[in-house]
Amino acid sequence: MNLLKEKFLEKSTALKTEIKALLKEKGDLKVGDVNLKQMFGGMRGVKSMVWETSHLDPKDGIRFRGYSIPELKDILPAADGDKEPLPEGLFWLMLVDEVPTKEQVDWLSEEWRKRSTVSQNTFNVLDALSSDTHPMIQLCVALNAMSADSIFTKKYSEGLNKKDYWDATFEDAMNLIAQLPIVAAYIYRRTYHNGDHIPMDPSLDWAGNFAHMLGMNHDDFKSLMRLYLTIHADHEGGNASAHTVHLVGSTLSNAYMSLAGGMNSLAGPLHGLANQEVIKWIFDLTDAIGTTTPTKEQLATYINETLAKGRVIPGYGHAVLRMPDPRFTAQKVFAEEYIKNDDIVQVVWDLFDVVPEILGSLGKVKNPWPNVDAHSGALLVHYGLKEYSFYTVLFGVSRALGVLSQLCWSRAMGYPLERPKSVTSKWVKSFVNENQA
Repeated sequence: MNLLKEKFLEKSTALKTEIKALLKEKGDLKVGDVNLKQMFGGMRGVKSMVWETSHLDPKDGIRFRGYSIPELKDILPAADGDKEPLPEGLFWLMLVDEVPTKEQVDWLSEEWRKRSTVSQNTFNVLDALSSDTHPMIQLCVALNAMSADSIFTKKYSEGLNKKDYWDATFEDAMNLIAQLPIVAAYIYRRTYHNGDHIPMDPSLDWAGNFAHMLGMNHDDFKSLMRLYLTIHADHEGGNASAHTVHLVGSTLSNAYMSLAGGMNSLAGPLHGLANQEVIKWIFDLTDAIGTTTPTKEQLATYINETLAKGRVIPGYGHAVLRMPDPRFTAQKVFAEEYIKNDDIVQVVWDLFDVVPEILGSLGKVKNPWPNVDAHSGALLVHYGLKEYSFYTVLFGVSRALGVLSQLCWSRAMGYPLERPKSVTSKWVKSFVNENQA
């Protein structure tokens, strides 16, 4: 170990030990309106931002403009012959707080089709990357390349009035959402199918066309994409990707660059990359046990062995929820209707029966229930989309709906640059000493 690295390890280990002891004794000490544990614990539970489009309740789960996921399935228009809600309808609801009619949703589908032309420059930038580059890296690179076409950036450079920031942002958001499925499908086909690209079908809705361009033309998969892109769209503003879009957007970066920041956040293993980790873990599980139809006793043994190694069970637990994730439940309901006798789906259901009891028995897990990532991979694998390193891109396409809706609101409301006050550990120790005195 080199001299500087060794010195850093010495200093950081000492401070970490000191702070851990301090928090154990004084963690509830208030610093303004928060306590020390919240300051050092990722600001968990600190109410410090406004997010219009959705709200996450620990007991009730996610609500989009007040509507639960089961309610969305009842009130949002569906494609002809389908039961699943159209994501266009959710975007309309999040943006203007009104449930759209079928005619309004059809108008939005057509509007996005009109805006769906992606510049050749974006494809050229993607093609300059090695085809084995992780899909999330490709997506973030593409978003930054697309920002060259930002209407907000162009108008701001011309002297855009502050009261009109929302207008140019709205145009960027609409263009970006319209083009995202094309870019994502392009990444998928160049990465896994030798660049054999599929042109869009102008007769299809936004999510159905995405499924088509991926190469998944099964009607049930189109239904799954409509559901998937709806339920992953937003999860209030405090989650990492949403907050990152808000933070970057507060600097007046355009919608493309703001979303790129959020996608870099979504790519982290503690956030959106978890959907990739879950299905990989399930494949490892079935390989280790030696069957795709393990018993619940075999699952329990494997889970306990995983925990004994100091590892987590991916897809279980949530920072806010204290119940099974309603997005997990929505996917389970979909599978119960559309998918029969699938081994991996059954493993997911059996894990739902086994994991919460084991985690709950540990006595230190606040939420032993499955989150959205616990089920999504099994559904995608069933329909042939087995390349799990692409799954977070799907998540990102959906998440754009919520965060870009809110970006329009943030610009319309004139929200300022986000700038929380930070302090040093030395300041904290001094504050504690002064408080004791």
